Amino acid sequence: MPRFITALLLASSLLAASAASANPVRELIWDDLIPPDAPPVAAQMAPMHDLSQLANVLNESGPAASQPALNAPVVKALDGENIRLPGYIVPLDTDDNGDVTSFLLVPYFGACIHVPPPPPNQIVMVRSQKPVKMESLYQPFWIEGKVKVESASSEIADAGYQLQASKIYPYELPDS
Repeated sequence: MPRFITALLLASSLLAASAASANPVRELIWDDLIPPDAPPVAAQMAPMHDLSQLANVLNESGPAASQPALNAPVVKALDGENIRLPGYIVPLDTDDNGDVTSFLLVPYFGACIHVPPPPPNQIVMVRSQKPVKMESLYQPFWIEGKVKVESASSEIADAGYQLQASKIYPYELPDS
């Protein structure tokens, strides 16, 4: 009887290891979200990192700036892949503790806060079962999960991709 249990446990662990290696996490950079044959997006406002100048740029009485290239092409081959992508969190929904439960992941700090937002193929709508504690909007994160190539809209911007997060953790540069 003990040999049967040992064999069963060994078979179960081999099956789990096989399943994990069959669907590895693919690390992406933001350019991977743009098809190689996509036309270049028209010049847009550069990201602003000096927030003291924000009042000079935003005219709150004027119309909101529109998001460029709403028809920006996406990489359909990414659909269903487990990915890992670094970026900055733009909160959309929070729980009772103020922790973030859904957000836009963007390639640079200030995207969607300063106008105009990046094109949809440079924005990922992320939902997380485990809320994210954010200490600062300046903090970049790694986000892992299964990507869905499907557009999503929010009050802030349109996203070309959606992702159900399985892991969210601070981005840290490798030691030199």
